[in-house]
Amino acid sequence: MHDYPQSPQPKRSRRRIWISAVVALVVLLGGGGGFAAWKLDWFSGNGENVSFGKPAPAPAAEQQAASPSGSPSPKPSGDPDVLMPTGPKADFKQTTKLDDGTIIAKTRLAGAKSGFTGDVWVWAPKEYDDPKYAKSGFPVLIALPGGNGFPANYWSDRSLGLQKAISEGVQAGTSLPFVVVMPVLNPDNKYYYDGADIPGQPKMGTWIAEDVPDFAKANFRTYKSRDGWAFMGSSSGAFVGMKTVLQYPDRFKAVIASGGEIVPDSPLWKGHQAEMDANNPENLAKKLIEANGPEVHINFQIGTKETGKERMVKFQQQYGKGPVKITIRDIQNGEHNGWHYVRGMKEGSLESISKVLKGPKPDTAG
Repeated sequence: MHDYPQSPQPKRSRRRIWISAVVALVVLLGGGGGFAAWKLDWFSGNGENVSFGKPAPAPAAEQQAASPSGSPSPKPSGDPDVLMPTGPKADFKQTTKLDDGTIIAKTRLAGAKSGFTGDVWVWAPKEYDDPKYAKSGFPVLIALPGGNGFPANYWSDRSLGLQKAISEGVQAGTSLPFVVVMPVLNPDNKYYYDGADIPGQPKMGTWIAEDVPDFAKANFRTYKSRDGWAFMGSSSGAFVGMKTVLQYPDRFKAVIASGGEIVPDSPLWKGHQAEMDANNPENLAKKLIEANGPEVHINFQIGTKETGKERMVKFQQQYGKGPVKITIRDIQNGEHNGWHYVRGMKEGSLESISKVLKGPKPDTAG
């Protein structure tokens, strides 16, 4: 069963953050820091409008060719797979600033295809604003939470360290500089919707598989092909990420799935067995094997202090063949929480998906 209402403890993590923040402020104030305590970098600018990507310098002859926003529209690099932002641009507001100066921001997305409106958080690595990558696409990692997955996505909480892990991996040469997109997973906190279009319910499958990627393409330099698209998730979010990769292997290539969830189990499927079967990763994997591709990469993670590995092993034994590439990573002393799953990503899962995806290429045109 999925882990709602319990999960990698997003509420508890926020509480710890704010308790820590209050303690830090008290110490600073008591030590003569005074109002300067509020100048902590990760508070500075919260709520302010932000944008991602500095416009690339264009040759004089191209200065008149402006984008809808009025700024010169850079042409993509020689890679025909690069997709420049299609627009319209979303209105982003900062929620967190990280130690390296990068920003996590939030916007409200009205899904044109699903009809669902929900919050989405985004983060871009430092490389995204580097002028030498201004004409290059970036890989997108869609990060899905477990638990209720509403009204927040706990991967936008800096305390879990997802974005920092990617930045450190880039510096170490073990991770691509992913743009991370973090949507809400469910339309409410009452039910779990299996990231699917359950008849009579909000179309959360379309939201995840179509509206969220379209939003990323509208706002960021991405790739047209599946070589620039992956998921990661924990528990119920891991299930949705894995299911979506298997369901749309022409759009997505890899997933880091943490926590042992394998099959759909929403109570809302009652009376809709055929549709439920169509959203079962076991059936999707079998179909992909019979079609002999395209190849997908499922990177399971499981803590040695949690249950569920037997489900991963069984799935690997039955469906880890042909185009369905499956690995299982044990996280030593790991429990069912986001902190330990990020540790597993740092220990190898980020590198695994980075090896099968494409990263940005610097502009060498001078």
